[in-house]
Amino acid sequence: MVTSPDLIVFDVNETLSDMGPLSEAFAAEGVPGHLARTWFAGILRDGFAMTAAGGNTAFAEIAQDSLTRLLSEHEASAPGDSAERIMGTVKSLDVHPDVVPGVEALSRVAELVTLSNGAAQVAETLLASAGLRQHFSELLSVEDAPAWKPARSAYDHAVQRCGREPGRMLLVAVHPWDIHGAHRAGLRTAWINRTGAEYPGYFSRPDLEAGDLPALADQLERPHG
Repeated sequence: MVTSPDLIVFDVNETLSDMGPLSEAFAAEGVPGHLARTWFAGILRDGFAMTAAGGNTAFAEIAQDSLTRLLSEHEASAPGDSAERIMGTVKSLDVHPDVVPGVEALSRVAELVTLSNGAAQVAETLLASAGLRQHFSELLSVEDAPAWKPARSAYDHAVQRCGREPGRMLLVAVHPWDIHGAHRAGLRTAWINRTGAEYPGYFSRPDLEAGDLPALADQLERPHG
């Protein structure tokens, strides 16, 4: 039986923000557009490594440093300047097309917050630009927690800040590693699978799966018996 949560916790990067324009930003600097995905995956890898080693380095610090080095390796003409322009694109991303109607629908189901490995200001800008900021009671970042997601302490931080029982909170994300971490911390989970991908067999499965946010809202709003 599907039961509605008291609090919905959204991941931000890729879950809410459409990172597609980053490929064009890389290409505009004269380097292959596919490096955008390589770069983002590298940020997560190094952030996870810092967490595993007991640190908590800011997402933006890892992003800026790794981007400049990646551009240098691919012979960008002015790596530092190119990195600044690409970072500017990151700060001006839009939400996915399903996010506005999905968030509006989900705000009728439960209280909404975000929990990001990035800075809270990035979520603030993204949601304000989309006209959605008023639907979120808090914008949480792991910069104020002991470690990055998917470390348990990141989710515990959200539990403590929001004052809710973990089992009454629903983590919404496109990343299976985030789903797995939240599950192990006692939260319920919803995987947003916009691409029709197969879920990795080695991670804890989500409680819910939906193709987009309005579809998730439909599941939560549907009469339960």
